[in-house]
Amino acid sequence: MIVKNVEKQEKSTTAFDVVCSAAEFEKAINTVYQKNKSQIYIQGFRKGKAPRMVIEGMYGKDVFYEDATDELAPEAFRFAVEELGLRAVGRPAVKNVDVSEEKELTLSFVTAVWPEVTLGQYRGVEAPKPSAEVSEEKVAAELAKVQKRNARIVTVERPAQKGDTVVIDYLGTVDGVAFDGGAAEGHNLELGSNSFIPGFEDGVVGMSAGEERDIDVTFPEEYHAEELAGKPAVFHVKCQEVKEEQLPELDDELAKDVSEFDTMEEYKASVRTRLEESAAAAAEEEEFHNELIIRAGDAIQADIPDAMVEEQIDNMINEYDQNLQMNGLNLQLYLQYLGQSVADFREQCRPTAERRVKTELLLDAVATAEGIEVTQEDIDAEYEKVADQYQTSLETVKGAVPVDAITSDIRTRRAAEIIFSTGVPTEPVAEEEAEEAPAEEAAPSEDAAPAAEEEAAPSAE
Repeated sequence: MIVKNVEKQEKSTTAFDVVCSAAEFEKAINTVYQKNKSQIYIQGFRKGKAPRMVIEGMYGKDVFYEDATDELAPEAFRFAVEELGLRAVGRPAVKNVDVSEEKELTLSFVTAVWPEVTLGQYRGVEAPKPSAEVSEEKVAAELAKVQKRNARIVTVERPAQKGDTVVIDYLGTVDGVAFDGGAAEGHNLELGSNSFIPGFEDGVVGMSAGEERDIDVTFPEEYHAEELAGKPAVFHVKCQEVKEEQLPELDDELAKDVSEFDTMEEYKASVRTRLEESAAAAAEEEEFHNELIIRAGDAIQADIPDAMVEEQIDNMINEYDQNLQMNGLNLQLYLQYLGQSVADFREQCRPTAERRVKTELLLDAVATAEGIEVTQEDIDAEYEKVADQYQTSLETVKGAVPVDAITSDIRTRRAAEIIFSTGVPTEPVAEEEAEEAPAEEAAPSEDAAPAAEEEAAPSAE
């Protein structure tokens, strides 16, 4: 193989041709012939037994050219990237394919490459450090959690309402026929939890102990049990009991029950202190550090290729979809709930993806500028740390995590620490000023799945 016509283009892309010799192309043609011949039937030959020259004579000499090109392209691209010392990103594009009379194959590639980065200031970056002051509202919210944890569930003689827990028996039918997973006795259901299919819990609201009723519902179109998807159903429900949550008073007795303090005032003061300590740590570790990275990232100069951003968006969407699946949903169903298209969702993710790419470029450039090197001892220690964290063997971790990934992670962490340790905290922006500033459109969080309605029939997982 020979690489020629190398041309640097805008947006950190590089174009080049790879010329594969006639012998290399012939080898690829023969490989695809061997792979595909068992599927080819030629009259006069048993299936899969027709010689290549017969097939080419019937369908043309170029019958295997396209598949042979696909066979050779990945190898040709890898060869060129290594030959040119490129740091390719994203997926390359094949812009042209040409086969000469001598059967030399020329592939014209265009690929995005890691851009050249000019660093701005990354040491001594100034950023506002949020105040650790805790408002009365936050203290009240924390005390409300304490009340919730110590609440009593008591039986009440009244119709059920949202927030109550009801004990019910139910039997679901479709076209008068019961289905698997659609029946239960003595089931505890919190009204408002959205743990059943839409319409079911609303139908239970208003029931009293001893009451029976039929509730009409329709299974979602994307329901996991295909035989039920989109079908109307009837659930016969009997309410055995209605229970409500009774919160304790925020008084000295509660303080004694949940802490070592004798009065609610003392306990409340301890809650405030704990929240202030937590807020200070969060301000240091999260908001302040994040702002330092953002400001240092905004100071770099780089011609970022579109492929890097699109690849990051793909990663975000995959992360989000996996998170949703862990909660019994999927991205397609979630977007239907929101009335959004995948294209809309990608655009929502774009600002965060662009920020991630800038951060990646920043930390890589800082590691290079600072001469950060990773030793074999560093790598071994990191493997052991991961093995301990996941309580698995060292061999398992080494088989799952490439050395390059471990090395890159250590380099970027050390680069980030330089930015963090030299950052200069400034006074936070006044709250009223922050409210006037336009808010940047945020992408959906990839850390937590939404609290959407769970697509499950009662007791049918």
